[in-house]
Amino acid sequence: MQTHYPPTRRVDAEDKVRGRPLYAADRLPDGLLHAVTVGATIGRGRLAALHIDDAAAMPGVRHVLTHADMAHVQPPGFVMGGGYAVQSLQPMLGTRIAYRGQPIALVVAETLEAASAAAHAVRAEYAPDAFRVQIDGAPESDIVAQQGSPLPQAMFADRVAGDADAAYAAAEVRIDSRFTAPAQHQNPMELLATVAEWRGDRLVIHEGTQNSGAIRHGIARQLGIPPERVEVVSPQVGGGFGQKNSLQGQTVLAAVAARISGRPVKLVITRAQTFHQASFRPASRHRVRLGATSGGRITAAIHEVDQQTSRHDLFPAVYADVTSRFYGVANFRGRERLVRTDVQTPGYMRAPYEHTGSFAYESAVDELAVQLGLDPVQLRLANDTATDPITGKPFSSRHVRQTLEEGARRFGWDRRSPTPGSMRTPAGDLLGMGVAIGLYKGATAAAGAVLEVTADGAATIAVSGHEMGQGLRSTIANYLADRLALTPGQIRISVGEPGQVAQHLTAGSWGTATALRAAGEAVDTLAAQLGVVAAEVVRELHRQGRASARVDVRSRAPGQPEQVLERLETGQVATVGPEYPDFVTMSSIAHFVEVHIAPGTRRIRVARVVSIADCGATVSPVTAASQVRGGVVWGIGGTLHEISESDPRFGGFLNASLEEYVTAVNADIGSIEVGFVGIPDARINGAGAKGLGEVVMAGVAPAIANAVFHATGRRYRDLPIRLDRMFGTA
Repeated sequence: MQTHYPPTRRVDAEDKVRGRPLYAADRLPDGLLHAVTVGATIGRGRLAALHIDDAAAMPGVRHVLTHADMAHVQPPGFVMGGGYAVQSLQPMLGTRIAYRGQPIALVVAETLEAASAAAHAVRAEYAPDAFRVQIDGAPESDIVAQQGSPLPQAMFADRVAGDADAAYAAAEVRIDSRFTAPAQHQNPMELLATVAEWRGDRLVIHEGTQNSGAIRHGIARQLGIPPERVEVVSPQVGGGFGQKNSLQGQTVLAAVAARISGRPVKLVITRAQTFHQASFRPASRHRVRLGATSGGRITAAIHEVDQQTSRHDLFPAVYADVTSRFYGVANFRGRERLVRTDVQTPGYMRAPYEHTGSFAYESAVDELAVQLGLDPVQLRLANDTATDPITGKPFSSRHVRQTLEEGARRFGWDRRSPTPGSMRTPAGDLLGMGVAIGLYKGATAAAGAVLEVTADGAATIAVSGHEMGQGLRSTIANYLADRLALTPGQIRISVGEPGQVAQHLTAGSWGTATALRAAGEAVDTLAAQLGVVAAEVVRELHRQGRASARVDVRSRAPGQPEQVLERLETGQVATVGPEYPDFVTMSSIAHFVEVHIAPGTRRIRVARVVSIADCGATVSPVTAASQVRGGVVWGIGGTLHEISESDPRFGGFLNASLEEYVTAVNADIGSIEVGFVGIPDARINGAGAKGLGEVVMAGVAPAIANAVFHATGRRYRDLPIRLDRMFGTA
């Protein structure tokens, strides 16, 4: 089931284990000052007075910046509204307080210790307003129907096929279930950090980001300077997971502090501050209704979602965009509403909609299988499709059947007793087996690539994209080595660095598909210039007596107009997918889970997982397998542990630390077996590679929940499935 690409190690493996890569906070320019933000301590209101004299007088303190120092700074604009930032609200541009933890001052000092001590000495007076941080019980005035809202309707309209309500009413068998999912925070190892330095009239920003193009153009807009005078350096990102996908609020604060002080400034957002100053997965509420024949054909599906957003932005929800494509259901209706709350704007957290959307939808499918008396795998196979139910277009490739069949074989699904509560481990624990699938869009973005090949057998490529640890460099190296008849070690790759190509957002599982398309077009262009096939490029350079050859290309996805390249060059999002002019592209995965539940304590142990993915060609098998394992681990944590507890009394989040925000640890993880269908998707790019990083987390939660039901006979519809809930009623 593997492709022909060999399982080579990461090209940057040795550098990583030796600690050679420099991340943003590792930069220590001469004369560096340290900055610390001061956060608001009310849930909503206005800053009435700010007392900074005591802080400014402390030893080592150079400046205490307030909104008065930011009068010349402009808002960056919300990335979903034509701007560049994770939210439209830029902290410290005025006295308005939109949420607890919002920065109201910035202390700049010679040392981090001095800055931290002075930050605690800043005192604020407020004029508080009423606030609400939870979505349940929201007044109608705070609920926004996404259909008809200011959001772009082509992207965020209801998903409708056929007449789902009529088909549901006429169905022989019906399921009507409600599910809840909490707010959750991603916690990458690398904290949000900016090192800002002015070199004359040029601003240099070192920052771990998934979107250096947005930072460059966004900061230029905020400061009123040409983008050509801003340089953003981000060759390494210590984990992003959606948190770092746009311009952050701290970046311009560091830039202004550096300009005022005339010295470089480092601003690192602490772990606790991250919970209130960075985006997060919003809370959501789901209602899923399924109608089916007694023989197991799903005839109707309705997926309705209420999702949290901030009061100042509409962060769009697209849960049904994916669940509508899980199966060949002719009658589907998906509706999403947004609920305004007094928090920072939520954002994209790995499989942002798919993690919770698949939990609700695939739990309901499992419930339907139980009611029909059918095997859950067979029900899913019976409703597979080769045609997209929403557009009627064919899928460019779809191998859900293969993921389910291979997963069932490896897992030993045929040993499963169908009766809930009927299986035990040798130690006497309840044993449950569950299955679920996950889907994620196959998106592609515009990109640039500059490729140079030398006659001595070396290649250098600069390509749009960012390395967040997912293995993008290894994937590009494997692909170019295969095309040019080189080894991965002969290829140098530049991503996330300024200079030769515009840097586009790397997110949404389009990083690999985008970079490989651009790299492939660069290889094709170079080979065409030399009049040979790609594998003969080096030999042809020798024959012509040339030391090297170089090409500079701009790549567009299928169906993208030429104007999209302008968006690429100006730091705007320039993606397309899953819908293309002639097809729809989705990656898929099937998860099979075995849980053991102690009959007395009810502790859940995920003992075994088998996950089979269809991501097209697996160009870098080693890093691809790592992506799947990492997604499964996170899925376990997101299902059994993770919740950001909001505070209805004071605003913000209560458990803002890794001590109290519980995640999965090594002892929580059992065996994880990974496999790939490995069939290239020739329509998406020359390498045949679809996305992988996001889809691997989709479907883990319902597979675990379905296994828990199989072990206990109780259906758990609220995430996380914590120990205290195991003693309650379903």
